[in-house]
Amino acid sequence: MVTASTLYALAQQPPTPSRVRGTIESVEGDTLAVKSRSGEDVKLHMTGDILIVGITKIGLSDIKVGSFIGTTTVPGPDGMPTAVEVHVFPEAMRGTGEGSRPYDLKPNSSMTNATVAESVVGNDGHTLLVKYKDGEKKLLVGPETPVVTYVPADKSDLKAGAKIIAFMKKLPDGSFETNRVSVGRDGLTPPM
Repeated sequence: MVTASTLYALAQQPPTPSRVRGTIESVEGDTLAVKSRSGEDVKLHMTGDILIVGITKIGLSDIKVGSFIGTTTVPGPDGMPTAVEVHVFPEAMRGTGEGSRPYDLKPNSSMTNATVAESVVGNDGHTLLVKYKDGEKKLLVGPETPVVTYVPADKSDLKAGAKIIAFMKKLPDGSFETNRVSVGRDGLTPPM
């Protein structure tokens, strides 16, 4: 009975998030102190093989047919997926996370990483048809939708005040480590 109640209690605990979005409070050695967007203080140990990438703003016109993009979408009023953000991958990152799946940015959001097959400009923005290995999706990118791309970065970009998204893993001792951080450039908050 004790085993059953312990398993039940463990099953009721919320899952550990796989990423933290927030602002760097401080950097001490290989430890990032981050204030998450929801207000929690999170300490992250950076692994020796950490990948750090910069995020910078680009224009909607930079999304071309053939671009490999990632986009967070939510259902629009007419049911069409509407982009909350779009990130254009550099060619070296083509194929990263290809496909469509639920995402944790907003309620009912999904992340789709795919190649732009068609782009139609309308009065309300761009309608994109994106294709990935197991399907395709038509989505709307409005004129106010943040559009960003990845640029080279390193540990010197990780400083107090920088806005980040860090992929994290909970270790057996309860601490967290990260091997990948995306950092906004020029005060940008990564929108994904």
